[in-house]
Amino acid sequence: MGAQHGRALVTGASSGIGAAYAARLAAGGWDTVLVARREQRLADVASRLREETGSAVETLVADLSDPGGLARVVERAGRDDIGFLLNNAGINGYGPFDELEPALMAKVIDVNVLAVTALARAAIPAMLRQGRGTVVNVASQLAFAGSLPPRPLPERAVYAGSKGYVVTFTRTLAAELAGSPLRLQVLCPGLTATEFHRSRGEEPVGGREQSVHADGGVPVDQVVDASLAALEDGRVVCVPGLPDATPVDGLSAAELAIRTAARGGHG
Repeated sequence: MGAQHGRALVTGASSGIGAAYAARLAAGGWDTVLVARREQRLADVASRLREETGSAVETLVADLSDPGGLARVVERAGRDDIGFLLNNAGINGYGPFDELEPALMAKVIDVNVLAVTALARAAIPAMLRQGRGTVVNVASQLAFAGSLPPRPLPERAVYAGSKGYVVTFTRTLAAELAGSPLRLQVLCPGLTATEFHRSRGEEPVGGREQSVHADGGVPVDQVVDASLAALEDGRVVCVPGLPDATPVDGLSAAELAIRTAARGGHG
């Protein structure tokens, strides 16, 4: 079966939200390019998608914190056949900031900030040339939890900061591209039933079978449902489980009030 829509490039595609989103896109007529660190996991996901959907699936084994790995994915993302980019790969690096290993801190920023930005920069010019395209950047509800102390939330200064960047980057870029045919979204899930909390990110979780961390959370299919519904509605900020957009609208209003008041203070 040939693609009805083109190709979707999905990072972090070997488990969790990435694997579930890739499966939904493939079932909807997209061919896919799946990116992750774990070669065997990636091959298993690709085989399942081919068997269940008949779609064409490419795999690209890459660590997005490695400059060479990122460069290979950037090159693929910049080709004219990519019509959907899901920037889902992310690591947490949780822990007290004063004890956070510098190498892990850099890895969090490289994966959560640099890779998201570089892949969007690669894909969007090609999408604009084609006159269509969708970019979904996965952030986190922790992007909105800056002043809240840890316990029960994790110690998360760098992770939350990186996801705050993803929120602001996507919202600002969506405003810049508002007159274009492209759709942009920042997806901000809360605790989700994946294996995300089973590793801080130094190394991926081992084994071929997908698992769920002990904290549980919302099923991944509900997160994908919310994202796809928000795309149809044209909503840039998607917070799964949020009953209406009033809090998001309130955030925009608060930002405007801050800027307006600050300008007034200099008058």
